Amino acid sequence: MIFGKIQYLNLLPFHVFMKAFLKNSASKISMEYKRGVPSKINRDFHSRRVDAAFISSISAKTSNYVGLGIIAKQSVKSVIVIPSKNTKEDEESASSNVLASILGVEGEVLIGDKALRYALNSDEYVDLAQIWHDKYKLPFVFALLCYHKDKKVYKKIEKEFLKRKVKIPQYILQKASDETQVSKKDILEYLKLISYKLDSNAKRGLTRFYKEASRTT
Repeated sequence: MIFGKIQYLNLLPFHVFMKAFLKNSASKISMEYKRGVPSKINRDFHSRRVDAAFISSISAKTSNYVGLGIIAKQSVKSVIVIPSKNTKEDEESASSNVLASILGVEGEVLIGDKALRYALNSDEYVDLAQIWHDKYKLPFVFALLCYHKDKKVYKKIEKEFLKRKVKIPQYILQKASDETQVSKKDILEYLKLISYKLDSNAKRGLTRFYKEASRTT
């Protein structure tokens, strides 16, 4: 199976989990990885160049998915808008560009690790997940773990991932820090803002997003 791998810090715990899961899996699941930013992974998934991936929620509406996502309960720091009269979308993004439009926030959209670095060094930004929560009192679901086939495999991944508390080894944390230029302490603090369980409240947030998105497109 080919899995689309997004190299953002928000999925670091999942990637650590998957390394152990594949190594210890009784079924000896074989998985290759195809790396890319969210917008590219979306295209690869829908063209079936990858079998499964965390797909931007705006692109996942008609896809099969399990109960795992990238979810912000309130603030997230890695999906932001730098205020400006000129709107500029982030070419790596899909859901976040639509979210900015729904919320009527003008400026430059930034997502991922570059957005987090900016937010850690400046207060001049708008946190889109926080604005969404302030307006709708709901979490925002940025992505969903989607698949084309082998539902049982991904349901098992969902079950095992959600029941474990993933501890990130120091050497992996250091490598992530070196690659992203975000300190280990800030990475760990940032990960506290991310939730992965698509619970009933997150599902309501997702439904609301689809409803609001349909009005803007």
